[in-house]
Amino acid sequence: MLFGEIAYGPIHSRRLGTSLGMEIMPLEHKLCTFDCVYCECGWNEKVDHPQLPTRDEVLAALETKLRAILPETTPDVITFSGNGEPTLHPDFLGIIEDTCALRDQYCPAAKVSVLSNSTQLGRQEVVQALRLCDNRILKLDAGTDEMMRRIDQPVNSDLTVERIVEWLAVFQGDFTLQTCFLRGSHNGLVIDNTTPEELDAWYCAVEKLRPKQIMIYVIDRKTPEEHLEKISREEMERIAAPLIEKGYEVIISA
Repeated sequence: MLFGEIAYGPIHSRRLGTSLGMEIMPLEHKLCTFDCVYCECGWNEKVDHPQLPTRDEVLAALETKLRAILPETTPDVITFSGNGEPTLHPDFLGIIEDTCALRDQYCPAAKVSVLSNSTQLGRQEVVQALRLCDNRILKLDAGTDEMMRRIDQPVNSDLTVERIVEWLAVFQGDFTLQTCFLRGSHNGLVIDNTTPEELDAWYCAVEKLRPKQIMIYVIDRKTPEEHLEKISREEMERIAAPLIEKGYEVIISA
């Protein structure tokens, strides 16, 4: 499932409300630093010279879309996610600056949100851009390196959970931590971030980061790896319970 427009929707997001989507990765294929087994956009494709929309094209598309839908429809959020990792765009900071300015002009109550896999947080301009956003929704799918690599399949095979946690800590808890829980197998390897050992490691990372909000969810659409299992609502509530008891705000999408 690829998004073929720079500005699309609005659509109803089960997590964010009425969302005006922004696609700043290639429109024809996925481009990401992860190759997650559950990604609704499918697997990464090898493309020698991926074509990204320019900063000016993004600005024009967003303004055109806002003029078309307002005042009949006012988005709750303007959301960057789509066909891969949005923070890979070389003009990500400028695009976020433009988006905030247009939001202030056309729909000041809307939130600017970014869903990111956290892999580019070592770049200062990415951190600077995310600080301008209202919602920083940042991924950590497992508490151990082995399970993170099985689920997310990072392009950088040296990436560790410790490094991701170190990067996330820069926001001092002012972000939403996002985790997909699932079970299954891929290439003969077991995938399960719901075991007691995996949950203990993930809870430990949560305690280090103390995010203002935690968003846990399950697979909801067709996945590129077919041998995956959707976790039940009841089990997701059990996973959330220890964190809720400690005072964390936990949103469950199941």
